[in-house]
Amino acid sequence: MVSAYSPQQVLSKTEAQALRRRLLAWYDRHGRVLPWRYRADQKPDPYHVWLSEIMLQQTTVATVIPYFKKFTHTWPSFMALAQADDAAVMQAWAGLGYYARARNLLACARAVAASPSGTLPDNQAELLKLPGIGPYTAAAICAIAFHQPAQPVDGNIERVISRLRAIATPLPALKDEIRTQLVDLITSHRASDMVQGLMDLGATICTPKAPKCALCPWQEACQGYAQGRVDRLPVKRQKAEKANRHGTVFWLIDPQGRILVYQRPKSGLLGGMIAFPSQDWDAPSHWQPPPRATLALEPLTKSVGHVFTHFNLRLTIQWARISARDQKKITLSLSDAQWVDRASLTGLALPTLMQKVYAVVSSELYDKGLV
Repeated sequence: MVSAYSPQQVLSKTEAQALRRRLLAWYDRHGRVLPWRYRADQKPDPYHVWLSEIMLQQTTVATVIPYFKKFTHTWPSFMALAQADDAAVMQAWAGLGYYARARNLLACARAVAASPSGTLPDNQAELLKLPGIGPYTAAAICAIAFHQPAQPVDGNIERVISRLRAIATPLPALKDEIRTQLVDLITSHRASDMVQGLMDLGATICTPKAPKCALCPWQEACQGYAQGRVDRLPVKRQKAEKANRHGTVFWLIDPQGRILVYQRPKSGLLGGMIAFPSQDWDAPSHWQPPPRATLALEPLTKSVGHVFTHFNLRLTIQWARISARDQKKITLSLSDAQWVDRASLTGLALPTLMQKVYAVVSSELYDKGLV
């Protein structure tokens, strides 16, 4: 039996060893089978580890799996991804959200492909120099891909260790204390499995709500469980209420039945993605119809809602048929504008927000035979 201990103390080597043994035994039996996972007798592919970690940022495993499979089938290496067309990558990424990650993904792949080794460096300092790789991702790559005793701290590991040690420090300051506790838990012995075991324990047993403490290999050592505080850990700082924004998106149809779209600026929200013109909700995408163009705009009944990290958005939709005379003026009013067949829209890199707009317009206009 592992003895109880004060949350102010760092784990002793004896305690850490016992906890490692229990977790690794549990992981060997119950670890999740994931397409980027490797057995202990296999050598991890750093490309797969890196790609999965980038995709998993602020996204669930279930959502990532089909994207990971598609990416690795289409672009099986850093070199293949580095040579990919930007638009094709953005299209393949559409739906994963946080599109700056996709831009950084390409930039990182190209930096790695251009390096002398053609693969990821195996130390955190060099990894941190690459686009899109922060402290957590660098530590995760070093531990999982290169079996190094690094201390990545994601939400799952945060929750497991804060409960194990009954640490009451609120987030985000909690992270530093978690790393301290991990030093003796994650060693060079099966570092990859230890990190992934911690992640799996948090994802499947030590869950945010209704944790399955009876099935946990660390139950006897868990201070949070002993104190009856599991459901109150980790302590979260109260989130500020999200702002609400409103705007308008335009569905403009030319005489050939084509729809106006444009490529958004590479920086900012939905950067580099294909979108319908809109106004008022996001300054960089603000669009005003040309003053001499005659737009008989009509509103749709349904609007579109979407949740961003820092605000909630509600977009009303207006549509109009565009005359041949006005078409050129409208095209010139947007950079990177193009008119595309409605059937071709599903093949473009439309972000989720614009996919919602497309769905509403389809049901309100096309399915009812109004256009």
